[in-house]
Amino acid sequence: MDSIEVEVRPRSPFQLPRLTGGDRLIRKAGAGFERLLVVDGTPVLARVRAAGGGHVRFSAEPAKPEAVTGPGSGQLEGAGEDQLADAIGRMRFATGIDLDLEPMRDLFGDDPLLGPAINRMVPGRPHRRPEAWEALLWAITEQLIEYRRAAQIQRRMIRKWGLRLEVGTRRSHRGEYDDVLATVPSPAAIAGAAPAELEGCGLSARRAIATIKAAREVATGRCDLMSGSDDRRLLAIPEIGPWTIACLGLRGRGDPDAVLAGDLGQVKLVGYLEGLGRNAEVEEVEAFYERYAPWRGLAGEYLLSAQGAPLHGPGNTARIRRGHRGLPRAA
Repeated sequence: MDSIEVEVRPRSPFQLPRLTGGDRLIRKAGAGFERLLVVDGTPVLARVRAAGGGHVRFSAEPAKPEAVTGPGSGQLEGAGEDQLADAIGRMRFATGIDLDLEPMRDLFGDDPLLGPAINRMVPGRPHRRPEAWEALLWAITEQLIEYRRAAQIQRRMIRKWGLRLEVGTRRSHRGEYDDVLATVPSPAAIAGAAPAELEGCGLSARRAIATIKAAREVATGRCDLMSGSDDRRLLAIPEIGPWTIACLGLRGRGDPDAVLAGDLGQVKLVGYLEGLGRNAEVEEVEAFYERYAPWRGLAGEYLLSAQGAPLHGPGNTARIRRGHRGLPRAA
């Protein structure tokens, strides 16, 4: 099969997300972007771009298995229609195009805090990942460190364990270079790694062990990441806490109520909005967002994104908007 294509009309005002992400998994392609996915053991090249009339076009085509390199590439097979359709579904999820925000606006459009944020910023969507494993793995790497450092760790992991597909060459002032799309390391690849290898990518010793344990839970099928009932297995792993599970819920499952209460941006934001004169405690962040159930997670994302100017609260002059990637993450 060559490819399939779907045009989607968003259910709510929508704009394509900017090409962001220090992991460099997404490649600009014309008026849109593309990335390599592995669906049921088959490599797929998925693309997203704006179409006429407010529609967005999603397409997927098989990548030649023999052109893909990296751990486990020898077991890849050619993608069929089901895998291509699944890849499009994953990219629709990642972009949030099917998310209907009208119920949220109906509930909180007049809210003095959240109303202006969602009315002004609703075309954008909080960042999601096309698969739950990617959301979990990257959340673990981002715990308690600056995003730039986390992104460096992620790129090293991708180079070591990700699959790679050359998609041509590009030119820069330094000359031509190979243009490559890559994937996040699979659960099986990480499950078979040694802690020292992950430490070599920049993870701490304890977090390296936690990452491998989580990968083994997923690779063996003991933990279904799309099932909240299996979160207890992840929480039993030292170094994996509520913030990591909230990231999995918000970015990997699309749970609009999963609030990132331990995020430093949130503790700064709530401390400022509540006039505390200090960063809020996690429990205070959770209490603040109770008013926005069952949309607490998205409310937190939109409120944080809306804070585009420095906050001049006592002892706090940092930008805390979501786009500021210099903030460390909580566990």
